[in-house]
Amino acid sequence: MHGVGARTFEVNRGVFPAGVKSSDPIEGNFISRAIDDAAWWGLAWVRAYDLTGDREYLDVAVTIGAYVHGYWDTGRCGGGVWWDRERTYKNAVTNGLYIRLTAALHNRLPGDTTWLSRASAGWRWLRASGMINASGLVNDGITASCVNNGQTVWTYNQGLAIGAALELWRATGDGTLLTSARQLADAAIASPSLTRDGVLTESCDPTGSCDDNQKQFKGIFMRYLGELATATAAPAYVTYAQRQADAIWQRDRDALARVGLRWSGATPNPRDWRTQASGLSALLAT
Repeated sequence: MHGVGARTFEVNRGVFPAGVKSSDPIEGNFISRAIDDAAWWGLAWVRAYDLTGDREYLDVAVTIGAYVHGYWDTGRCGGGVWWDRERTYKNAVTNGLYIRLTAALHNRLPGDTTWLSRASAGWRWLRASGMINASGLVNDGITASCVNNGQTVWTYNQGLAIGAALELWRATGDGTLLTSARQLADAAIASPSLTRDGVLTESCDPTGSCDDNQKQFKGIFMRYLGELATATAAPAYVTYAQRQADAIWQRDRDALARVGLRWSGATPNPRDWRTQASGLSALLAT
């Protein structure tokens, strides 16, 4: 891999004290105390491997996957991966990432059974955890007493659950996983909190108060909805993805083609590289 990707890999794979690359120390191979942060890097290097065939990227993804798996814990709530090294919280993002990453590793490692077993266990646990509520929406996590905590339904958690089910479906061919992915997508499209006047909307969008992480969430949802549209060719998903792209293109670009936080184009509408990346993910999903 050449250019930006290779440079990103080499510049960031080392050891860095807190405050240089993150508020946490980075311990090498993209690992830190934030288990979800490490897993995001793992997915990035799986993608780099897909694009280049360079085994070095897949090897690092395996290293990261093994680190994340070290925080799978059946001692609290019967399973699930902890969000942080201090083991304070089991949440949707970390477990969606875990399933997606472990299934992705299985799909790229001939003869594997270990990663598939982990992915399957992760999915069974997520489905039974209560984090997916009665409306088919994914709340942020579970309480210390192992019930849905009722916290915000963020678009990226919904998207990651779709992406996790899709990658495990690719691994197993189990049609119930594709059905689950469709149910999660249908719930988001039908939700008046996530889809407002046909446009994907984060809960923090209307006030323009999304933090730097939240600015990127809708793009993550669209990445995996786009995968679902490709896998199923279902008109509802193709149409929904096109509607988001049209909203961005027609209503959310400024004179410099900068994409804002609010795809409806309403104000306040912050713009930075994070909102730009999120909008580009939606455009690429069509």
